[in-house]
Amino acid sequence: MNPRFFCPEGLVPDCEIPLPAPVAHHAERVLRLAVGDSVVLFDGRGGEFAATLTALGKHPLARLGPRLPVEQESPLAITLVQALASGDKMDWVVQKAVELGAVAIQPVAAERSVLKLSGDRAEKRVAHWRQIAVAACEQSGRNRVPVVGEILSLARYLALPAEGARLILAPGAAGALARKAAPQGPLAVLIGPEGGWSTAELALAERAGCAPLALGPRVLRTETAGVAAMAALQTLWGDFSGEGHV
Repeated sequence: MNPRFFCPEGLVPDCEIPLPAPVAHHAERVLRLAVGDSVVLFDGRGGEFAATLTALGKHPLARLGPRLPVEQESPLAITLVQALASGDKMDWVVQKAVELGAVAIQPVAAERSVLKLSGDRAEKRVAHWRQIAVAACEQSGRNRVPVVGEILSLARYLALPAEGARLILAPGAAGALARKAAPQGPLAVLIGPEGGWSTAELALAERAGCAPLALGPRVLRTETAGVAAMAALQTLWGDFSGEGHV
């Protein structure tokens, strides 16, 4: 597969365009590509372009072909609502959520979150996660970059209008996932922090209409739970089965 690059300023078919500096640097300095090499460019508006590098160095250029109607999006629109996790766990969660087809990742500050972020630190970390989402799209073949939201408190997130069904992972919750009805639209999955959701948070989520869900009898780590949930949801109702139900 040819290297893929995200060009957020928009692409025009069948013409030569200047490459964004980060794209040109990665192509030339990291991947050691040369003039004449083939790449794939996408701008997040759907589809992609086969392109050829025509110049590098100070004035990098690429020659684009027509926009190709290539889409890799799941019929199941999942938003992963992830409680802040410590270390590089959030990086890993964002990367894997994109690979698994999430349309959005919403970080939330939970009572038991070890990681505490605010102000400039929060803005820089969110910007970092957005770059991880871009890189994951380039790697996985997706042409639409999932939204990574600003960090919200759980209460603030739950106060937002629900765009579809919402599930909250809670060990010991009754009801198997396979027996739940397929959602008739978007779906949000809420994942707790290292210490789990507090009793008050679970009650708040229930009042906001979130359905509790357990993934088997074992307690999963926060960085495992979202990945496992998304894989299961894609298998049941998304594109892992090759049929898609939504």
